[in-house]
Amino acid sequence: MMRMGRTLVGLSAFLLAGSALAAPLATVDRNGSLVSVEPYAPNIVRVTIGLDHDQAGGAPGYGIVAKSDAAGWSHANGQAGDDFASGALKVRVKAQPWPGAPGQMARYFASSIPPVTVDIADGDGKTLVSMSGWDMVPHDVAGEHTFRVGATFSVTPDEHFYGLGQNQEGNLDLRGHTIDCRHYYDAPAGEQVCVPVLVSSRNYMIVWDNPSQTTVSPGLYNKTQIQSEVGERISFFVITGSNSDDLYKGYRLLTGVTPLPPKAAFGLIQSKARYESQAELMSIAKGYRDRNYPLDVMVLDWFYWTRMGQIDIDRTYFPDPQGMNNQLHDWGMHSIISVWPRFEREGRYFNYLAAKGWLLKDKDGKMVDGLAVRSDRAGALIDSTNPDARQWFWSRIRDNITSQGFDWLWLDETEPDLVPDGYFYSIGSGDRYHNLFPLLHTSGVAEGSAKDRPNVRNLILARAAYLGAQSSGAIFWTSDVQASWDALQRQIPANLNMAASGIAYTSSDTGG
Repeated sequence: MMRMGRTLVGLSAFLLAGSALAAPLATVDRNGSLVSVEPYAPNIVRVTIGLDHDQAGGAPGYGIVAKSDAAGWSHANGQAGDDFASGALKVRVKAQPWPGAPGQMARYFASSIPPVTVDIADGDGKTLVSMSGWDMVPHDVAGEHTFRVGATFSVTPDEHFYGLGQNQEGNLDLRGHTIDCRHYYDAPAGEQVCVPVLVSSRNYMIVWDNPSQTTVSPGLYNKTQIQSEVGERISFFVITGSNSDDLYKGYRLLTGVTPLPPKAAFGLIQSKARYESQAELMSIAKGYRDRNYPLDVMVLDWFYWTRMGQIDIDRTYFPDPQGMNNQLHDWGMHSIISVWPRFEREGRYFNYLAAKGWLLKDKDGKMVDGLAVRSDRAGALIDSTNPDARQWFWSRIRDNITSQGFDWLWLDETEPDLVPDGYFYSIGSGDRYHNLFPLLHTSGVAEGSAKDRPNVRNLILARAAYLGAQSSGAIFWTSDVQASWDALQRQIPANLNMAASGIAYTSSDTGG
């Protein structure tokens, strides 16, 4: 097993939203729209806009671990507006004189909120990002009175855009396309994953700070529109640089370092849905060695358990998992085992989790046991937004799974597959936090593993991500793709855009 002398650090920091308090350089008022400008480095700035000071001055959301840093920045107020500057960036929040009483047409088309214009230029004064408007539209979601929130940015005719996580529609350049930025296993072209990072060919990056379902239209009709389904403010970061290395250095500062995976992760990982017995799995592994074929990792996929959510190993079919892993290690191989976040009602842990309130709930506080619209509907989802539930989940994996010699973990259904919209986590509605589950679920296991197995270099295989998910030691793949040449072709732009979103280790499923 790959060992390391130091553990993963900083994991607990990104399990909390707003781990560092916001410290804006200034908050300026534009006729009731409050604009906070918060530097994080000479080339990184956060812009937050809301209608009250708590929202405009609030800390960033989940996945952001950096602390604000205004060293070298200045603020000046002039007739044209408020100017914020460092050696690398110039930010202007333009003055918005009170327009007076609008005419009939202006009243008809007027925005419901006071307008704001923000220009962000490089150190030489070349405008890179121009936010021409923002919006907050009243919106009821899951019984909560909230808003749809969004912003509009001007773009240049020759600009190209990349990132936004994983979209399998086959487009590398996202300009002119509308991207449904949400985790969705059943997306028509294949699973889509939202990592709300938009990278421009003009060497800037926008990190959109909202985990609800988001729609992004990069460069459509020469503007980029971003709209999230739930929020009370807009919050986004702009990172600039002279090249892409500068951008990803900034993203690493904001969301955390990508740890080096164990060496075996770069080799051949053999998996099948599924190996029905220990004898079958070992015969496959032995076949590789007998033929002198390279093989680094054997994967034990689902239904090795006695029941969904038991977090156990069925000894009828896998009588000696420790011995199995010992033999794999003797052959120079490692093992990964899949662990699911769902718990069947008849399982040994369901009542305990329900009593603790550690499962996804409906509006009446009842546990959500599967979705009728899905064929694999069995089981309730563990609420990994609850830190106690995360800790418990890892403890069961530790005692029942990794104690049997398994090296690493495949955390399946991290979207989650049991779609949370209309239901509730401990921290709020599944609509508000639609894209958050994979960050907290994988990070909770990574943190537990780092604590209890300090000499094991962490590796988690997952199929969904969010801002900062790379810091958990997770590697990602494009989920259950179709076994066709067309699907294979689509994997190339899907993986490249995932990498552009700050997810360095990502690949595709060869078998479908």
